[in-house]
Parts: sequence; C-alpha cells; structure tokens
Amino acid sequence: MNKLKGIHHVTAITSSAEKIYDFFTYILGLRLVKKTVNQDDINTYHLFFADDEGSPGTDVTFFDFQGIEKNNKGNDEISRIGLRVKNDESITYWMKRFNHFKIDYKGPISLFGRKSLFFEDFDGQEYAIFSDQGLKGVAAGLPWKKGPVPDEYAIIGLGPIFFRVSDINRMKITLIKYMGMQYKSTEDHYHLLEMGDGGNGASVILEESGLSKAWQGYGGVHHVAFRIEDKKELDEWIDHLNKIGARHSGFVDRFYFKSLYSRLYPNILFEFATEGPGFIDDQEDYEILGETLALPPKFRNNREKIEKLVRPINTVRSNLILKKEYFNE
Repeated sequence: MNKLKGIHHVTAITSSAEKIYDFFTYILGLRLVKKTVNQDDINTYHLFFADDEGSPGTDVTFFDFQGIEKNNKGNDEISRIGLRVKNDESITYWMKRFNHFKIDYKGPISLFGRKSLFFEDFDGQEYAIFSDQGLKGVAAGLPWKKGPVPDEYAIIGLGPIFFRVSDINRMKITLIKYMGMQYKSTEDHYHLLEMGDGGNGASVILEESGLSKAWQGYGGVHHVAFRIEDKKELDEWIDHLNKIGARHSGFVDRFYFKSLYSRLYPNILFEFATEGPGFIDDQEDYEILGETLALPPKFRNNREKIEKLVRPINTVRSNLILKKEYFNE
C-alpha cells in the first residue's frame, strides 16, 4: 500500500456561492483558483479556494446545492476544516483580523502542542487555523500575492481535518490498517493521526462525542481528499480497496486531478486524488485563475446550456488592487 502524502482538499456545502466567495476572498484571503460546476450536477457551482497557484494540499472547495437543508451536526461526519499559517505570530494577527471583521472565535487554543483558533462561517461551518511553528512535515503552499492578508500571516494550506465519530476504534482501524496512517497522541477527547511526512498538512484529529448521527447539508463537509502521486498510485489504491473488499467508485477523471472515492467508514466519504494536472490549464493562465466559468472538456460543448443554468458571479480580481491589511489594535 502506497503511503498517503497528506490532505489534498476538503469539499464543503454552502448556502450561498456569492457569500462564500466574499468570505474566503476578502476575510480569509484565499484565492479562488477555479469557478466551475459540480461534474455530477451541472446546476451546482463548484468553487475552489487555494493558495497563490492552486497547489495540492491548499484548497477548500464548495458546492451550493439548491434547496438543500442545513447540516445537522453530530457523529460520523467530517466536523472541522483545518487551515495552516506560518507561526504563532500569525495566530495573533488572525485574532486581530477576526476582531476587526466581527468573526467570533475561540482561542488561542493549544492542541497537540500547536497553537490554534476555532471559528465558523455564516453557515455555521466549523474551521480551525493552526500554527506551523516548531513543526516539520509536508510543505506548505504559497501566500496569495494579490490577496488582502499580508504574506507573512497568510493561510498557506490545509491543516488538520477533524472527524467526529461514534466508534473511535473502528475509525482508528480504518485510518491505520486500511489507509496507512500512524497514531501519534491522545489529548482529552481528541486523537491525532498523521500520514506521509506529517505536520499540519498531513494530520487527522478524531473527536469522540455522545451526539446523534450527523445529517449532511449546508454548513457541513461533503468529503475529504487525500494526496497521492499519480494515476499509477491511484490504480494501486483501487487494487488495495478490491483486496480488502471495500466498495468504491473506481477511477474518476476530474480533469484537474484524477480521483477515487470510497466510504471506508460509515457516513464519511473519502477521496484519493492525484497531485496534478492542476488548475492552470488551457482555459485560464495564472493571472486570471478563477475569473471565468471554467469547464472540463467533456462539458464544453454544453457551455451555452450550463451558463443559463448557473447564475453569473463576478469573480474578476486581476483588475483590483487589494491593500494588505494590518491591524494595530
């Protein structure tokens, strides 16, 4: 079994594509690197927010399924999306930034020796920002050069992903025995596991609770994807899942990466995603990433129909000058 390299992306559900665009762009300072549609439901936007170049391990993506109800938080769900910053000084900056934008937060919190802040968006989606200070591990991404957050404090990738589960032992077996992760530590009701080179970009935190079963909706996470190198490794993971008798999607070509999906633990969808090809493609170069409605080749003949199905959202930023925001109080 090939070792997972870390977290590739996390996909959540939002009540508003417009509001999540504003929240991630102007408050969190992540770059929209692709505005496209859900490849299984072309009525639905799929927005990808990432680092300056759309590097693997940095993107949080969103669906805006129409008519969906609010997420019912509970057990057996991906409960919190982790993000990472360079150091503890950055955590202090984010406290000032959240105070300025009136975003409620908890912290700073020390968890597994890592300084963090917990917060939510307008839908109640849960996040955490973790400091990389003193940690070695999978490399971080790049600050968004033209974003509003100073480069030295910017979010530079995904951090630990939280799972709230009813059967902690079953999830540990899933992650360790079948997915090759390593158990690291327990703190209060949290359990830390790592993959690959470890660090914030390759960590999973399990949380035990007495809640009832979660129900998916907006304000909740749809799935988490883990990093693998290429199509060859993807085929090897398919063979591995076949050998352990796990049901899975088989090979899926998402154009921006190649994928495989499986529910190795009840109610939680895991994806295995390749490092490339990436988001800089024949439709958008580096300068205009996320500014057009981008479509994978198999949908391009239906562009006129799709453009009528999804309302236009203005995401042009290449003509803007966003001032880097410092807060003295």
